[in-house]
Amino acid sequence: MSSLRFSIFPRNGRFYDLFAEQARLLVQASEEMVDLLEHFENVEMKTRRIQEIESEADNITHDVYTLVNRTFVTPLDREDIVALAQRMDDVIDHIEATATSISMYRIPSPTPSALGLADLTRLQCIQLAKAIDVLRHKRQLKEILVLAKEINRLENEGDSLFLQANAHLFDGEMPITDIIKWREIYSELESSIDSCENVAHILEAIVLKNG
Repeated sequence: MSSLRFSIFPRNGRFYDLFAEQARLLVQASEEMVDLLEHFENVEMKTRRIQEIESEADNITHDVYTLVNRTFVTPLDREDIVALAQRMDDVIDHIEATATSISMYRIPSPTPSALGLADLTRLQCIQLAKAIDVLRHKRQLKEILVLAKEINRLENEGDSLFLQANAHLFDGEMPITDIIKWREIYSELESSIDSCENVAHILEAIVLKNG
């Protein structure tokens, strides 16, 4: 990325722009994950694309940290800025870990449960992107609470699907090695869903402090 120009005065727009870019990458990564599972072809190529997105997201997170350290007055509490950047980065990390596991283990075909969990993450990321867009508009902050409620609902749906998915692994005669692989993949998918909820909790805290 191009070098940042810093000031001791708060450049509010720059923080919000970085968050918006993180949110865009969240949606992109989640959509790529759904595409990988829904159209299960060119898996290694699609995995590399998700890994590239994860690398882009790491750079954005680093830029947020740098900007926090070089800005005298920040538009939000420093700990909230850092936490928001970290937790959004966590979401993409888990999406990337899912894709990498699928590629590394040479999974022959996806399961409906995996696609369902990935799609719940995608829906959450869309809601997060909407919330991040609202974040810069102080008079509209309470709209974030509605979006956070939907993210939490999707997380509850993800919990149920995760439990069902793991139970189904033992319904047939799947080799134990495949069960271990799928449990890891499901765990990463669930972690991406949980991480979205963590972002929502931080946004809710920001609203309570600043709304």
